Amino acid sequence: MKKLLIILALAALIAAYVFFGVGDYLTVDGIKRVAGEVDGYYQRHPVQVIGLFFLTYVAVTAASLPGAAVMTLAAGALFGVLLGTVVVSFASTLGATLAFLASRYVLRDAIETRFGERLRTVNAGLERDGAFYLFTIRMIPLFPFFVVNLVMGLTRIRLWTYAWVSQVGMLLGTIVYVNAGTQLAQIDSLAGIASPAVLVSFALLGIAPWIAKAIIGWIKRRKVYSGFIRPKSFDRNLVVIGAGSAGLVSALIAATVKAKVTLVEANKMGGDCLNTGCVPSKALIKSAKVAEQMRHADRYGLKPVEPEVPFRETIERVMGAIRTIEPHDSVERYTGLGVDVVEGYGRVVDPWTVEIARKDGGVQRLTTRAIVIAAGAGPLIPSIPGLEASGYLTSDTMWDALATMDRAPARVAVLGGGPIGCELSQALARLGSQVTQVEMADRVLGREDPDVSLEAQAALESSGVNVLTAHRALRVETGKLIAEHGGAEVEIAFDTLIVAVGRAARLSGYGLEDIGIDTAKTVVTDEFLATKFPNIYAAGDVAGPFQFTHTASHQAWFASVNALFGQFKRFKADYRVIPAVTFLDPEIARVGLNEAEAEAQGVAYEVTRYELGGLDRAIAESETQGFVKVLTPPGKDTILGATIVGAHAGELLAEYVLAMKHKLGLNKILGTIHSYPTLAEANKFAAGEWKKKHKPETLLSLVERYHTWRRG
Repeated sequence: MKKLLIILALAALIAAYVFFGVGDYLTVDGIKRVAGEVDGYYQRHPVQVIGLFFLTYVAVTAASLPGAAVMTLAAGALFGVLLGTVVVSFASTLGATLAFLASRYVLRDAIETRFGERLRTVNAGLERDGAFYLFTIRMIPLFPFFVVNLVMGLTRIRLWTYAWVSQVGMLLGTIVYVNAGTQLAQIDSLAGIASPAVLVSFALLGIAPWIAKAIIGWIKRRKVYSGFIRPKSFDRNLVVIGAGSAGLVSALIAATVKAKVTLVEANKMGGDCLNTGCVPSKALIKSAKVAEQMRHADRYGLKPVEPEVPFRETIERVMGAIRTIEPHDSVERYTGLGVDVVEGYGRVVDPWTVEIARKDGGVQRLTTRAIVIAAGAGPLIPSIPGLEASGYLTSDTMWDALATMDRAPARVAVLGGGPIGCELSQALARLGSQVTQVEMADRVLGREDPDVSLEAQAALESSGVNVLTAHRALRVETGKLIAEHGGAEVEIAFDTLIVAVGRAARLSGYGLEDIGIDTAKTVVTDEFLATKFPNIYAAGDVAGPFQFTHTASHQAWFASVNALFGQFKRFKADYRVIPAVTFLDPEIARVGLNEAEAEAQGVAYEVTRYELGGLDRAIAESETQGFVKVLTPPGKDTILGATIVGAHAGELLAEYVLAMKHKLGLNKILGTIHSYPTLAEANKFAAGEWKKKHKPETLLSLVERYHTWRRG
């Protein structure tokens, strides 16, 4: 109803404008003709003339009708500079605000539904610097004011900000035109009023706030560095602390662009992912899956057999995978690529100096233009009485311990129901351990949708894991974990206790606190990944908000490029399309929003779901467990997010990552040829399910009648 009333009001104003021929009067010649006639009436009835003029000006501006500039001249001719400026200033602001509101109520919802993802960045910028943007536009007459009103109404800029900035931004232009109107008889056209010199002056005034902002930023930077002495020259262009995924990529980019770069690593090259995380865990998961397939070979028409697991050899295979990949991340390789690799512990002494306690016993100090902190993260250890004395293991320490065992540990308690805890629980259970997984929340994988958590728990229990949700760890005693569930204590006996409740950024020992770099759960950075010091950046797990190897590499590009070339151009880290995979069997992969996140953010969505039980390749391989679930805006094929549960879900997800990155909808996926028979067809069939739900029923009904007619 509100939209309809606004549309009717605008239509009435436009109709009146045309019917009464207002446009004939709102020209320079028209104003000249009327000014003399009105002047006498104005002298007798000033309040009526001012009021009528004010309302007419507001109406013309609100309806985005031509003539506001000419009316500004008329104000000067009728009321003089001072009163004319006051009348026009407030009338133009009120009219512009009404046009802004009309655009917001009538058009914004439709525009956001269609271009919501693209507008998100615009709105974020306006929230931060909206007043500056608007003031600049208002000061430059090249931007038609009615266009500004309509376009700004489509954004999320606040009404009050829009009103007061418009009032101030249009004031100087108003004065120029009102003053010109006092000499109306000498004006032949509007073009003669705003000379090139006037336009340039407006433009300079418009960018003045940005110049002021840059100066303030420079002053702030100077203040940040106060108390530190900047070197006159530098040993390096970049020093990178940490040789995990983020550090390796940062150093490689610097070397590629011929910068002099030093990479500092205290432990093993490749970081946690290669040595204790992604690589060993996936190698273990593969061995565990083969064991499970042997145990259930009857699913494939073969005779099942209980596998013999020579555990020491199994772990040796895991270590072999690490050794095979190690050369990719080795000191030798990166030295050959032009990186100065120093094995030692790096500490930031001041914003331009890194001190390295070298493994060979020496101490080295390097001055550098820029620094990238890529120290990674380590296992989060909860404060539980008795835990420290229990000999617990983590995802970092378990591999060396497992390598000493001839058989899988008999009884394993895994504390944590996140991705790491789930992956390790299933793998060890399949290799012969009796595994109990303890999770404080009411379900595992709490960041996923409930239906995904149910699939994960079913997969764990099918593999022999005893999953205990809603169990809160109270204390650890000799050989047993005591948890609370439903008000009662529960004892979980174990031979090996693995703590997998998450990971925390490594923040201490790098000198960050000594020079005042802000830290919370991670190093505090801006959207460019810079710390409070514009030449010190952070990337990877230490920077957050994600703890994925692929995100660390992604951030490294932004951190290193901004560190090396930020004086020319800085790039904001882009987190719009971040995939994540939990390597359970079946795998769980997701990109974009799931249902829980969409609801929490108030995003309207519909769900399209395709069950893998109907996929030919899945049936042929006895891998029918799981589904593809896609979220789209109601009635549209734009992909808001996709979740896949099933065999090779991580591989299948890549198609949705590509589609979301390049704004391709489900119709594009449906129109793409997928090889038969492949698991990738699941993506096409999911798109087909969406298409079925949105088929044009009316058109199909007409087509049916046509075919009936054709049959006679």
